[in-house]
Amino acid sequence: MAEPLKNIFSPELVRSMASVFSDRWTSFDAEGFAAETLDGFDKLELKQRSQRITQTLARHLPQDFPRAAEIMLDCLGPALTEVDFDVRTNERGVTGWATLPLADYVAENGAAHFETTMLLLKELTMRSSAEFAIRPVLLRAPEKTLEVLHDWTGHPNQHVRRLVSEGTRPRLPWAPKLPQFIADPAPVMELLEKLKDDDEEYVRRSVANNLNDISKDHPDQIAQTARRWLDGAGKNRARLVRHACRTLIKKGHPETLAALGFSPAQVRADFLSVPQSVDFGSDLEFEAEIVSTSSQAQKLVIDYVIHHRKANGGTSPKVFKWRAVTLEGGGSIKLSKRHAIREITTRKYYAGGHAIDIQVNGAVLATRPFTLEMPLVTGSSENSR
Repeated sequence: MAEPLKNIFSPELVRSMASVFSDRWTSFDAEGFAAETLDGFDKLELKQRSQRITQTLARHLPQDFPRAAEIMLDCLGPALTEVDFDVRTNERGVTGWATLPLADYVAENGAAHFETTMLLLKELTMRSSAEFAIRPVLLRAPEKTLEVLHDWTGHPNQHVRRLVSEGTRPRLPWAPKLPQFIADPAPVMELLEKLKDDDEEYVRRSVANNLNDISKDHPDQIAQTARRWLDGAGKNRARLVRHACRTLIKKGHPETLAALGFSPAQVRADFLSVPQSVDFGSDLEFEAEIVSTSSQAQKLVIDYVIHHRKANGGTSPKVFKWRAVTLEGGGSIKLSKRHAIREITTRKYYAGGHAIDIQVNGAVLATRPFTLEMPLVTGSSENSR
């Protein structure tokens, strides 16, 4: 069984941090810090553990933020040049996951010291990432922060360059949204233009994810950007653009599909087999055939869409990737799929009518209904009466 994610912040990590701080700053109460942090620690989840470390650290560092910043800088381990998620805090200094509570401390306590805050976030991100901690700074002082981020697009460390993109994502998961960039992404787009041909895949993937965020509110703008960036693009930029447009491709956004070379499909689509009913916990097995009605070769993005039943009796569609193919003129292709319908944390299933679509280049071309059978709930005292 996999170890719980919350154990990233383990008692051993807390004690290692305490040891580093007391070695570099002799006034640091290592035993007190560890005892306060670890009180009831086993009952806390991931984010709560990180917050506990941040809060306890604030009580054990000087109240003077510039002095606390000096101590923190002295406690950091060597900067990372590669992407290493397994790096550990040890006698060389605080690094990896242990820097996240430090970054939160900086975001919460450095409001009156912009330059020192940005210096710390730059150093911290070179040991892990400060993508969450930089967001309060962007909200407080957007113009000053953006000016620094423009300078960082040319930083020699890839973690710093990635922070420029990852920290400005309007809808970064597990982080507060950036409403000013949701409304107007132009300042972010200026940064991404400078990073689109970065040498590192780690940075380019962040640029793609940022564009994907923006596409949820400004689809036409991202379609136009895709068309422009693909003009004369090498393989790395082309891969970035395709990943950036993944949500728009699933939605069948016409301008995006056209930018990627997918015209309205001249095909006929038919289901060859779909079961009338499926038991929860098993697989939905289906087959389909796509037949070209054109004499020319066509690039096709073939998806399937499942309309999941909701508690109120309605349905909600979810698009799933299937195949991307080039279909010769007059040709055909048969596809089959096993789609698991089992318990997952992100969806609750309800018995009753569902449906499945074939979607080609964003257009739904065939639909079949099916019924989901859920197991009877037995064993409770009420159900046994």
